[in-house]
This record gives sequence, C-alpha cells and structure tokens, in this order.
Amino acid sequence: MNIERFRVEPSASVDLAEIPTLWRPSSLDDLADEDARRQLRKRVAKRTNELDSLQERLHAEGRHRVLVVLQAIDTGGKDGTIRNVFGPLDAQGVRVASFKVPTEPERAHDYLWRVHAQAPGSGEITVFNRSHYEDVLVVRVHELVEERRWKRRYRHIRDFERLLCDEGTTIVKFFLHISADEQARRLQDRLDSPDKRWKFALGDLEERKRWNDYRAAFEDMLRETSTRRAPWYVVPADDKAARDLIVSEVLVRTLRRLNPQFPEPEDALPTTIDAATPIDGTADAQIPQPSSPLIAPSRNEPTRSNPVP
Repeated sequence: MNIERFRVEPSASVDLAEIPTLWRPSSLDDLADEDARRQLRKRVAKRTNELDSLQERLHAEGRHRVLVVLQAIDTGGKDGTIRNVFGPLDAQGVRVASFKVPTEPERAHDYLWRVHAQAPGSGEITVFNRSHYEDVLVVRVHELVEERRWKRRYRHIRDFERLLCDEGTTIVKFFLHISADEQARRLQDRLDSPDKRWKFALGDLEERKRWNDYRAAFEDMLRETSTRRAPWYVVPADDKAARDLIVSEVLVRTLRRLNPQFPEPEDALPTTIDAATPIDGTADAQIPQPSSPLIAPSRNEPTRSNPVP
C-alpha cells in the first residue's frame, strides 16, 4: 500500500472536495463489496496483530512515546477506529484521551494546558479522540474567539508539537474523511438503532448545517499544521474496513521505524529457577523461631498452659 498518497505535505493546499472518501486496494477491485470488505477485515487483523507485537516491545523498552491524533466531522468514525485498531492491543501500554467541552478549571488555563497533561509517557501510545485542534475548528465555526486569535493558534500548535517531538514523542495525525451523504446515513442509523440512539443529539443536526464551514476549517488546519515530523493523513473513511486498514498500516510502519526491542536484563540471570530459589526446606530452617511469645500474655489471658476453664 502506498500510504504516502494519503499524507499531506507541509504547507500543501488541500481541497477536500477533490479527495475521495471511498478507497479500496486495487487488488480487490474485481470483488463484490461484501467479499472485498471481508478481505479488508482479514488484512486489518493481520496489521493489528503486528501492531500488538510492536506495541508490546515499545512498552517493554520504555523509551519511545507515540501520540496518535484522530479528528473528524461528527460520525466520522473516531470511536470505531479506536475500537477496531487499538482495541486488540495490550491496554497497559495504550491510553485514550477524549477532549470534550472544556471544564471550568480547564478554561482557567490556556487552551493547550489540558492537552499537554495528556501527552504520552515513555513506552506509551496515547490516542487523542478529538484534540487541541478543536481550538481552531469549533471556536472558528462558532465564532467563539476572534479570527486573529484562532489564526495565531496554528503557530502555537506547530510549536507545541515540535516541543513534543524534540522531547522524544512521535506524532501521527489522522483526519477521517467522510462524505455528507455518508454522515446522513450514519445519523439515520443512530436514530433507527436502539443500541446507537444514545449517541444521537439534536445538536448533531445543527452542526451538520455548518458542513461547508467545517470543511473550510479542516482544509486550513491540514495546510497549516501538517509538518514533516507531525504529518496529517487524510483517510478515506466512508468504508470502515478500508479506514481501519489505512490507519493500522500507517501505525505499523511508524513503529517499525522506531524498531523497539525487548530490553536486556540488568543483572545476570540464573539458568534455572531451581538454582535461584531452591524449595527444599532449608530456607525455612534458617528463619529463627521465637522461643517465647513476643508479647507476654497478661495474667488472666488464656494460654496453652493456662486454658479457659
């Protein structure tokens, strides 16, 4: 798979209307949709298996940090991507941070304060479900701050991500790209499915009315903040299986480049467990036993020689 086709070059102009929201490998072109989707799922499983192995080594080595950013319009598939790509991994080394409407304590600080606190630690993969990019998207579309302020934030974000990279964090950012028709289908599915209805909010319909405003904001975000060290990938996401394959493929290649290894033990190890910890009763014999009670019983307290009558 040529993943570079999905990568946004630094300062490159982006027209999302010209970028397909559907994709499948050319090797599957002759298959029916269901057969192609089945093959895609098999490939995703293969990638997540390798990703799991790489993540285990990353966690054991405790050297690298990986930040994965997921951004999308409502119903774009952030939750599904997390479930399908990161769900099979060891939870000890993967953490998901979701950024909703800022709380009062968060509003009392700069907009990057709450984000920096969630950055990955050594040996950790952290997934941002939404992120600091909300502060050049939602605040712009809803005119929550003046234009000069949100435009200035592009530079803040580039500098913030450069700081993370300089301190040893690898950053990969995915914009999950769906069509307006696909969003309508997914919203309708939420209404029709009892197990998904809890996800639906009337505000989703109000946000949908601003589709073009969000598209312009996403295009500027991609152009202004895709850098060599913290690139954006525009992922065709109408087909969920294809979306998961692209994301998992990018992550596998990213971790391969990091090449994490299981660490060597610091001390010389025994050749057998028996040699290290013999269980033959000698260890117990070396433990001194008190010849008398550590605390003498009171005169009226029962003892073996003075039982209760």
